[in-house]
Amino acid sequence: MLSTESAATVRATLPAVAGALDAITARFYDTMLGDRPELLDGLFNRGNQASGDQRRALAGSIAAFAALLLEQPEERPDALLTRIAHKHVSLGVTEDQYVVVHKYLFDAIAHTLGDAATPGVVRAWDEVYWLMAGALIALEARLYAGRGHTGRGVWRPWRVARRRQETPDTASLTLEPEDGAPLPAFLPGQYVSVRTRMPDGVRQARQYSLTGGDGERRRITVKRLRATGTDPAGEVSTLLHDTVVPGDVLTVSAPAGDVTLSEGDHPLVLVSAGIGCTPMVAMLNRLAELGSERRVLVLHADRGPLEHAHREETAALVGALPGASARTWYETGGDADRGLMDLEGVDLPEGAEVYLCGPLPFMRGVRAQLLGAGVPARRIRYEVFGPDLWLGGA
Repeated sequence: MLSTESAATVRATLPAVAGALDAITARFYDTMLGDRPELLDGLFNRGNQASGDQRRALAGSIAAFAALLLEQPEERPDALLTRIAHKHVSLGVTEDQYVVVHKYLFDAIAHTLGDAATPGVVRAWDEVYWLMAGALIALEARLYAGRGHTGRGVWRPWRVARRRQETPDTASLTLEPEDGAPLPAFLPGQYVSVRTRMPDGVRQARQYSLTGGDGERRRITVKRLRATGTDPAGEVSTLLHDTVVPGDVLTVSAPAGDVTLSEGDHPLVLVSAGIGCTPMVAMLNRLAELGSERRVLVLHADRGPLEHAHREETAALVGALPGASARTWYETGGDADRGLMDLEGVDLPEGAEVYLCGPLPFMRGVRAQLLGAGVPARRIRYEVFGPDLWLGGA
């Protein structure tokens, strides 16, 4: 909880600071990574740095956390920060790195705000930072402890046992531990980070959903991100697609992610677009393993059948579950509804828990349709691939 004096200062300065946060975080990343380029090595996604997505996500999370401290001071921040903590755990973020971030962030605040960054203002926002950092450190410590290691034990070597081309731009990689140690448990909907060395020598890490597994192996699905407009091709996904074959060894993190299949017998609605189908495939696999009779409605949108990853597997899983049904929308071709996903006329099960995954515009649009159909916001859970830009703009 903020002190009374700091709360008054943060309330008075929040509009100005929030308005400058994009400039603050831009300078923060530029100066920190300029002085400490080693942080790009396996920790920061330089693709998100180039696009500005990372700084916008950071700005949104700081503003949202400050607003929570002011408007709901008794509220635990876990719901706001859990997603960030899981992403940090998947990358092996450690407590000492928060000190480095603090140094460069507050240098950026002083530089950007100029004379407005009085000692009182800096003290108040310093309190905000350490409350947020302390909450994240505590969350991450619990997550690490639950996995039986610290942040420095996240990474393990995994051998590629099998590669399956799902679509021209999507491949599934079945992995087995190279070190022979037991497999870490995972929950359907979670992801792992894959860290690989790029041609220029810098290591980069990206997150990929776990789409299946058994007692000896785990499976991830990787979509090649092609260049579109001003956005460059995804460097890690391209490298994995172009070079990885069975027998290769990848460096992979422990599973993480908080949007996971809930227990119980209430209905489920799994809503996805494009590669957002991957956590849903994991959930369907687990339900099939359990012989579940839950009511499950699978809704998916894609460009067409040739781009629809795990299409046949999803159909087989739906067919194996007595309470499951599916509906698909394709923009072009295929035996499906034509166009974008439209929930008008879709019979949404009463009391269902909804899982959403796909591009942000898709999720925002579908969430609005779900709310309009009477689904409570608390029953809608979503997964974002990359920085959570929804956090600051929902």
